[in-house]
Amino acid sequence: MELWSQFQFVMPGFFGSKTAFGRRYSNPVQRHQDDVALAALRRRIRPFVLRRLKDEVARELPPRQEQVVYCELGPAQRRLYEKIRETWRATILGAVDARGVGGATLQVLEALMRLRQACCDPHLLPATEVAGVESAAKLDRLMELVDALVEEGHRALVFSQWPSLLKRVEPRLKARKIEYLYLDGATKERGELQTRWNADDGPPLFLISLKAGGTGMNLVGADHVIHLDPWWNPAVEQQATDRAHRIGQTRPVMVYKLVARGTVEEKILELQARKRALAEATVDAERMVVDALTREDLEAVFASVGEAEADDGPPDELASSPPDDDQPEPGVAGEPGLPATADALLRADGVLTTASVAALYDLDARAASARLKAWTDAGLLVAEGRTRARVYRRP
Repeated sequence: MELWSQFQFVMPGFFGSKTAFGRRYSNPVQRHQDDVALAALRRRIRPFVLRRLKDEVARELPPRQEQVVYCELGPAQRRLYEKIRETWRATILGAVDARGVGGATLQVLEALMRLRQACCDPHLLPATEVAGVESAAKLDRLMELVDALVEEGHRALVFSQWPSLLKRVEPRLKARKIEYLYLDGATKERGELQTRWNADDGPPLFLISLKAGGTGMNLVGADHVIHLDPWWNPAVEQQATDRAHRIGQTRPVMVYKLVARGTVEEKILELQARKRALAEATVDAERMVVDALTREDLEAVFASVGEAEADDGPPDELASSPPDDDQPEPGVAGEPGLPATADALLRADGVLTTASVAALYDLDARAASARLKAWTDAGLLVAEGRTRARVYRRP
């Protein structure tokens, strides 16, 4: 929708009305990963977008490798994480049921932030429950990596979105007498730090706030990059990594992403992969678009480890059963109603389409059309529009 707004300012009417753009492009691409709509959107904007890829303009760059490094939470940190997850799960899902995903945006973002803080270091949390939880598995794993890198003569950039987390790393480095540089939003001498880092005798570590130092700096003195906390948009992490992997770099670059196993961080990586098509289709994908998530996404994020493993089992019977076998779930008053997943999608989008139902239940177009017809015949939906552009609403 931001793309529509920009074109509406520059070339009014190019994409038609906001409602038409949402129906034709935004909802299919953002909510249902519709490849046809995505390709059509790219064709429309291609003449107006100039984009250079690194492998086209800097072919002499050495290779870059990425590795996910998993950390196991200790017993006390795991108990704290599970307590926070259970507390927020009921709040989030209740808010989504009442107001939809878009209406629960602030609660979703705060809950995810608290869970991510619990994964990185419990002392980032304001909660009183942190008392007595001294261990931070991710920082322990970081120091193991740092010890090995320093011993082997490598130099590394360490990125985090929280300066407060980087501040928690500093005492550990001082205890080991490891020299380092530090940069966050309050740092004034950026140019001086860059020069000191790229010098041959520069220190082995550079602690950097992702927002303050993720762009606009040349730090080719590093041959390793460590990301302490993953986030939804891979482009942000890539920009930070590019501080080291850029013109002037002569050594292969190794990138580590520290991820707490069995936590929201693993699910962030999964959702990140599932939303790549959206990031590729838009000009500015800097912020996380909560509306692009579904209730099922949020249920997966806030599921316990056991529940997540169960979700990896056989697919939902509803998704693979023929339309005639589809039994609507009971409504609020005991009357037949739409299945919960379809009802949630209808509440979010206002309409159902063949494409959205096919994506929701992993069906082909014919099976999705048959399912919609069955719901319409049952009086649960009404059809509007021509056959190729038909939408289904509540009666």
